[in-house]
Amino acid sequence: MRSKPATCSVSEPALDSLSFPLARERPTGRKSSAHLKHKPRYHLPRLTEQTGRFIETIRAEFPTFRIVPKRGHWPSRVVDLALKCLTLGGQRSYLTRYHTVIGNTLYVPPTWDEMSDLDRVILLRHERVHLRQRRRYGSVAMTFLYLIPFFPLGLAYGRARIEWEAYEETLRATAELLGLEAARSASLRTHIVQRFTGPDYGWMWPFERSVQAWYDQALSKLPASA
Repeated sequence: MRSKPATCSVSEPALDSLSFPLARERPTGRKSSAHLKHKPRYHLPRLTEQTGRFIETIRAEFPTFRIVPKRGHWPSRVVDLALKCLTLGGQRSYLTRYHTVIGNTLYVPPTWDEMSDLDRVILLRHERVHLRQRRRYGSVAMTFLYLIPFFPLGLAYGRARIEWEAYEETLRATAELLGLEAARSASLRTHIVQRFTGPDYGWMWPFERSVQAWYDQALSKLPASA
């Protein structure tokens, strides 16, 4: 991916997220504090104060929520290869930049450890939207909406609307935590719009004028006192 936007303090990793709603999590019967753990060979994500508190907030809704690094996780490598093939090499950052929700698990790239506390909270607020969407629609229906209508690549309106709901939360969180100037920055707008019109999500809605209109509407809803 490109370098961190110069006019906005939100780092790109806080914005790079893919949701794959098809998996169901099996309850482990363990206490919620165990859900950050995975196989011992993985480097566990480092938590900071606000990140840790927000994870507990998520677990109040989704007790099996956990965070697992993509590094060393072979299913993530399979997804990475599939995305490279499907996008003709357009999506090359799945393992290194993108955070991915599958079921109630958030798979994080190495950049997770480089993110600020506030950037992580912004990211987690985005991902909580996807968790709620899966609960609202059910795994089967959300998987269908995310992958099929109207067309898996180039005209994926279902995926675009699902992601747009989450990116609206990204803008709200940015305004609340970093200020309106950050939420309204040109660099943040460009970054988000490109997620819809470019290959990272399979050109899910390559109509820039339409996406820009969604963006303007979302900004107009932000409270002036944020």
